[in-house]
Amino acid sequence: MTTLSEPPPETLLIRRPGPQELHPARTHHRRRRALELTLAAAVPVALVLLWQLAATRAWIDDRVYPAPSTILADGWDRAAAGDLWPDVWATLKRVLAGYAIGTATGYALGLLMGSLSLVRAALEPLLDALYVVPKLALLPIFLNMFGLGEGPQVALVAATVFFFVWISTMSAVMSVPDGHRDAGRVFGASPWQMFHHVLLPASLPQVLVGARIAAGVAVLVIVASEQIAATNGLGHLIFDSRALFQNDVMFVGIVCVAALGVIFSELVRLLGRVLTPWAPRDRGRGQS
Repeated sequence: MTTLSEPPPETLLIRRPGPQELHPARTHHRRRRALELTLAAAVPVALVLLWQLAATRAWIDDRVYPAPSTILADGWDRAAAGDLWPDVWATLKRVLAGYAIGTATGYALGLLMGSLSLVRAALEPLLDALYVVPKLALLPIFLNMFGLGEGPQVALVAATVFFFVWISTMSAVMSVPDGHRDAGRVFGASPWQMFHHVLLPASLPQVLVGARIAAGVAVLVIVASEQIAATNGLGHLIFDSRALFQNDVMFVGIVCVAALGVIFSELVRLLGRVLTPWAPRDRGRGQS
């Protein structure tokens, strides 16, 4: 029994550390990542809502700029009826074939020219001159070489991708630090071991950056090419619909092209992260 002369019992408050105190760097990273994802989603959503509002309030002519809801409904109807997928597949097939050819040839020649100075001296002036030529200007040449059909489209994409991959590969191999090469020589590495264990790991991250840029450019160039010399594909759909004043169909094609480019570029990015886990991530992707 407690008497009046005894002090009251003391209460001990215990505060356990939260995630921010236990893992400050991880917590900061998660909050920054959540903020970046929110901003990445909020900006396009806000623009689409503004576009929808402008179309419904007649601030813009919805015959020229259909509301996003109209574009979505038309795209859904065309996809459900099976009218959209042949064009999507035609464009995707050309992009994949041309990208594979351009990447393989650009990577092989970039490695060769980056490793051998004499080969670089012999070929670099010629390739530099061809690089500045607009690739669409080569389409008539490819039409003469391959005739009508898939050949000119694939060749144009391959030529475009080739230069991006070639430049990034050659620059990456040439920029490998001399210390890396000296370490390989000290350990008695053969030419194949030097390539496999030194040049390839050191240059691959930069090569994949060039390959990711080339993926987006490949989608861009095929759309322009399909306008000129194709009877199907998303590029043909976009410009044919514009000529027929079917602006809702035109915007469906544009949305499909944008989605295709983003998906293709992100797949190349993910492939790069799988192949080069030692490489730093791109700035702005979860980093401060």
